[in-house]
Amino acid sequence: MTTDQDPAGQLLSLPPPRSDEDTLARLVYSHWGLTGSLTRLTSERDLNHRFDTQSASYTLKLSNPAEPATMTDFQTRALLRTAAVDPGLPTPRVIPTRGGSPVATLPEGALRLLTWCPGTPVAHLPRTPALAEAIGTALARLTAALAQFDHPASDHILLWDIRQFPRLAPLFPALPEDLRPVAEIFLDRFKTRIAPALAKLPTQIVHADFNPHNLLADPARPDALTGILDFGDMVRSHRVCDLATACSYQIEPESPLRLLAPLLAAYHARLPLTWAETHLLPDLITARMLTTLTISAWRAARYPANAAYILRNAPSARAGLAAASGLTPTQIHAACERPSP
Repeated sequence: MTTDQDPAGQLLSLPPPRSDEDTLARLVYSHWGLTGSLTRLTSERDLNHRFDTQSASYTLKLSNPAEPATMTDFQTRALLRTAAVDPGLPTPRVIPTRGGSPVATLPEGALRLLTWCPGTPVAHLPRTPALAEAIGTALARLTAALAQFDHPASDHILLWDIRQFPRLAPLFPALPEDLRPVAEIFLDRFKTRIAPALAKLPTQIVHADFNPHNLLADPARPDALTGILDFGDMVRSHRVCDLATACSYQIEPESPLRLLAPLLAAYHARLPLTWAETHLLPDLITARMLTTLTISAWRAARYPANAAYILRNAPSARAGLAAASGLTPTQIHAACERPSP
């Protein structure tokens, strides 16, 4: 957060970079020696394409020029780390350039080529307990893989990081009128009760955006993930904040624990949660939902042409907000201790 005129900071305030497909194709051939076709992908702040050759498919990512080189390196090193520590995790693999570099540094931004992860976004698949369990297992494995990973850029301030919720206050005017007082009341609770307890927990590097649009699965076998995408929001935070982010997308208003319980049980079976973490989880889930609604509303107003993509998670966050506020630590404890389905 930098100025009153740009409360969300430069990177969130800029549209994705621009480059035509002919230029990108020439760059891919120059740096990777590959030829193929490009298909534009929707992205919030980078320029992403699917790149298809005769033998394989890839993701071509041109980073936003506002993103520091250290941040791009942070994401790239994390992908290399997870591939080395847990090769079974379905994360994209970094394709080195002809010169052996994981990234091509250009005036337009950093250009990277990653393996293409097959599958359908979880957001477009039926919501089932088995899929929720797969999400919990995958997140626990990823968190474990990143536990000993470190990078100089990890301590940056990210507004999507739940522990930074108080920094969203200047964006509250962008919320629908009925949600503004909800956010303001919760902000007081966060400052006085949640933040002091959260500060006592250890930190590590986390993915920070385990939402259904960043996760892929095979529709024919939707009980295991085939892709974990978008490491652009990684940050050093509390692992329970990362878990709360994943949980916030699995709460159904009519039955809040139907998907949440198997996710928590699967996560807890791999990475046991402490009492302090489970006690904070209901409030952290609420904080993430309000974060999603606040940042999305602010960016959609700023970039109406990209509003549909920016607001893609807002309906589920709005629907689940009331249900999340009714969750209790006792319910969370019980869900963690139940046998994984």
